[in-house]
Amino acid sequence: MDRRTLLLASLSAVTTASLAAPVSARPPRRQAAKSEPASGPAPDPVNEAVRAFAAMDLGPEGRASCLIVADERASAEAQGGAQEAGAKKEDRTLWRAAHAPDEALFVGSAVKTFILAGFLQQQEAGRTSMSAQAVIDDSVRSLSSPVFINLTGRTPYVSVLEAMITHSDNTATDVALAATGPANVRALIQKAGLTKTRIPDSTRALFGWLAGGAQGVDPGWQGLQAIAAGPAPARSRSPVGGDGPTMQSTASDLVNWHRAAMTGRFFEKPETFLQYRRIMAMADALPQVTPPDALAWGKGGSIDWAGFHCFSLAGQMLTAGGPATFCFTINWRGPDADTPRVFAVYRDAVRKALAETYNARS
Repeated sequence: MDRRTLLLASLSAVTTASLAAPVSARPPRRQAAKSEPASGPAPDPVNEAVRAFAAMDLGPEGRASCLIVADERASAEAQGGAQEAGAKKEDRTLWRAAHAPDEALFVGSAVKTFILAGFLQQQEAGRTSMSAQAVIDDSVRSLSSPVFINLTGRTPYVSVLEAMITHSDNTATDVALAATGPANVRALIQKAGLTKTRIPDSTRALFGWLAGGAQGVDPGWQGLQAIAAGPAPARSRSPVGGDGPTMQSTASDLVNWHRAAMTGRFFEKPETFLQYRRIMAMADALPQVTPPDALAWGKGGSIDWAGFHCFSLAGQMLTAGGPATFCFTINWRGPDADTPRVFAVYRDAVRKALAETYNARS
């Protein structure tokens, strides 16, 4: 798609071929990690990496936000006692490293983790099913859909959910969101205590709004194609700010979500949590920035719209010392031609921060 218009996809959709060799990270040792003081300062190399991320040159209107939280996983004995009492034992926070973690920024497809969780909750309630057949055609087709852009027919919802997370397919996103219900996803976000996180009713409605359309109006597939093919609309709106449809969150909200979701807090059945973990491990942005030996779960997002740009990645990786949950987001304005350069700097800064985090916990 022409960068004049729109890219709303996972990080790998931008410059997968430009990846450099990963930062070296030591594999986790098998013995238990050394004890660390509760809520102590982050290791110096991690703080230095966070400062380097925050110092990215994003121009006068650029914004960077990040948060890394290192937890000590609750012991099996504590987990067992909590389950007998009908509650989930929380992990103990060891340290945090952050830059502007409470600033609300556009995070794009990083919000799709809420749609996945919402669909799985509806399945637990008997209102949806991963094995049910979803219809894919022009009535639901959306821009930036690398899996379903040219496909018409039926496919199981499990394939829809996997396409939404693995390849950030926006047609899959709208199909999953419609089956779940936007109100149900927003209720989940509210129940999780995420006060600065917002999602649209659909990606099609979001694109129509950004192109100057009325709020809540779906421009249809033909309308979206016209938006993609033409010049930047004269009435283009910014993806961030205002009261219209958006994909907005903070590093604090996203880290709090992933810390809780990766304990299974939002699911009643172990098999539901297993499906959530399985699909969240498929996001194609993760291998670009996480250490090669790390287990990781997460979701990235990006956008190029009328000179506004975003990259975001939030999730959790498992280290020898316990889980480390993270979010890295940048918003900036500038020429589309500069996006690959900014992405490379962003990717390397995130990769460095996660490698230092992984090494510090090994």
